[in-house]
Amino acid sequence: MPTPPKTKRRRAVTISLIVVAVLIVGLIGGELFLRQRATSCMESQFQSQLGSDVNVSLSWKPVLLQMTDKNVPYVKIDSSGSSFGPAQGMEVHARANDIRITDSPESSGTIGSSSADITWATAGILATVQSQPLGNLISTVTTDPAAGTLTFAVGPAGLADLTVRPTVQNGEVVVETVGAAILGLGLPTALVDGIVQSLTDSLQQYPLGMAPTSVTVSDNAVNLTLDGGQYTMPPQDPSVQSGCSIL
Repeated sequence: MPTPPKTKRRRAVTISLIVVAVLIVGLIGGELFLRQRATSCMESQFQSQLGSDVNVSLSWKPVLLQMTDKNVPYVKIDSSGSSFGPAQGMEVHARANDIRITDSPESSGTIGSSSADITWATAGILATVQSQPLGNLISTVTTDPAAGTLTFAVGPAGLADLTVRPTVQNGEVVVETVGAAILGLGLPTALVDGIVQSLTDSLQQYPLGMAPTSVTVSDNAVNLTLDGGQYTMPPQDPSVQSGCSIL
C-alpha cells in the first residue's frame, strides 16, 4: 500500500529538522572548542608578554568568523595571580579593542586601542615593600585619600613613618617623598630610597603600550587608570605551545 503524501511530508520535515539540529549542535560544539582553544592560546601569549597569569575573555563575535577575517572586536584581560610584575596583590582589568591578527616574524597583530583599571591594595603594597632590602622594618601601610598619600610605619607604631604621594607626570607615575622622620630625625636614606623605588617600579607596569592617565588613593588601595592607542604586538613567543596561535 503506497505511503500517503501527508505521511511522506511529515517524514521529510522530521528528517530535515533532525539534520538542522545536528548541524546546529555541531556548530555550537565547534564554536565552543575553538573559543576555548583561542582563549587558552591568548592567555599563554599575553602571559608571556605581561609576566603574570591572566584570564582572557573573548568578544561576542563567533570565533569561526574571527578565524576567517582575522579581526577580533575586543578581548578582556584580567590578572588571575597574586602578583603583576614586581607588585604583589595587584589586580589588573584591561580591555584591548579592534585586534587585527597577522602572522609574521615582525608581529602577531595590532591593537587599535586599549584601557586598564588597576587596583593595588595596601596589603599587597606592604608585602611588596617588605620583600625589598630593609623592607622588614616596615610594619603597616595606611592611606590618606584627601591628601592622596601613603604612610609607611617603620618599626613600632609611632616610632617613625614615611609619607609618599604618587602622581602622574609626563605619562608615567612618579612617587614623591612628602615626609620622613624617626622621632624627629631623618630616616636612613637607603630605606627611603628603597621604598620609593619599589613603589615606582611596581607602578611602571604598563601593558600593551598603555600609559597612565590618573592615579588616586582610596581608603585601602592605590588606583591607576591606563589608556593606549595603536599598538603592534610582538611576534608570538616561541615558548608558547607549538601550533598555538591567537586565532
